[in-house]
Amino acid sequence: MATRIDKEACREAYNLVRDDSSDICWASFKYDGSTIVPAGHGSEYEEFKSQCTDDNRLFGFVRILTGDAMSKRAKFTLITWIGENISGLQRAKISTDKTLVKDIVQNFAKEFMISDPRELEEEYLRNELKKAGGANYDAQAE
Repeated sequence: MATRIDKEACREAYNLVRDDSSDICWASFKYDGSTIVPAGHGSEYEEFKSQCTDDNRLFGFVRILTGDAMSKRAKFTLITWIGENISGLQRAKISTDKTLVKDIVQNFAKEFMISDPRELEEEYLRNELKKAGGANYDAQAE
């Protein structure tokens, strides 16, 4: 059966993260049978990380504050989490299903496909986003 996505519900979760007046910094999207649906959202990144278990596969849209001495700004990332215990068929399917998520989640600075919990560390993601972000005035101070 072909995978579908609940566009309205997923777009609503995406917009909560994009909203500058909101404390919401992440939204996750999971599989409910053959449909991708919102799995939750929150203001603490650790809450998102707790969903990324060895038996789970999901997508996450995350806001991370980056910047340097000259400016601070929000950067957004799309994370595809594939737990270690996910079957080969499900691993392959998540790559094609990501296009459905990208129809909703369109604005992000960098995309990550992660299976290693160490790569979920917020500081690691922040550094990767900094590298992708252009000018870094902090580098001059180092």
